[in-house]
Amino acid sequence: MRTCSLWEQTLTFFPQFLAALKANASPDATVAVVGASDGKFVLPLAAAGYRVIAIERDPLALHGGPARLPGDIDTHAPGLIDRLKLEELHDRVQVVEEDFLAYEHPLDTLCDAVWTSCSWHYSVNHHRPLAEFVTRMQLLVRPGGLFGAEFMMAVEPRHYLIEHYTSPERLSYHFTGSWDLLLTLRTSEFTERAHVGQLADHTHRMGLLLALRSARHSPLLTKKGP
Repeated sequence: MRTCSLWEQTLTFFPQFLAALKANASPDATVAVVGASDGKFVLPLAAAGYRVIAIERDPLALHGGPARLPGDIDTHAPGLIDRLKLEELHDRVQVVEEDFLAYEHPLDTLCDAVWTSCSWHYSVNHHRPLAEFVTRMQLLVRPGGLFGAEFMMAVEPRHYLIEHYTSPERLSYHFTGSWDLLLTLRTSEFTERAHVGQLADHTHRMGLLLALRSARHSPLLTKKGP
């Protein structure tokens, strides 16, 4: 792609989600991305032929503007909307400029898959229970559709007091009944290089959960990654 996301170099389990999407959905499936940011995942999905619903509340992420990079470098960051136009992918993406937790208008259709990346741990989302965030995502998925979330796990002592820094095991409690777990992953602690929003090297742990909205039984796999 000719444009780059500000988050291009951050670690992600997105390849595992993309593999599950290819295995369980049609080539022109509709995928909702909750916390779309400037398009790190939206643009690759659209470029691969999927129809994407991008849900994001941050004006800078959507419309672009000034950003500070590591090394005290000031730059102008293109937003999601401009990136879609530059890459000629805007006709495959519906942008919903709303707070996901406050959005009351249902989407036009249920989606074949939903994905979020490290969105619910942000303090702006701590005013609502994690269960509400997860349930709202689940309600976007049609029967037989795919749910995917990667998330920050607790590292610092304060994180253990905040339910939004969860684990694959705790998150799996929300996936009973018609949900079948496909895959859970977790990393050990790792050092991530400085990036926008975190201008110094910092320590993370990340988890992944993939599930199908289906009555069929699927084995749960757990291993180190990514």
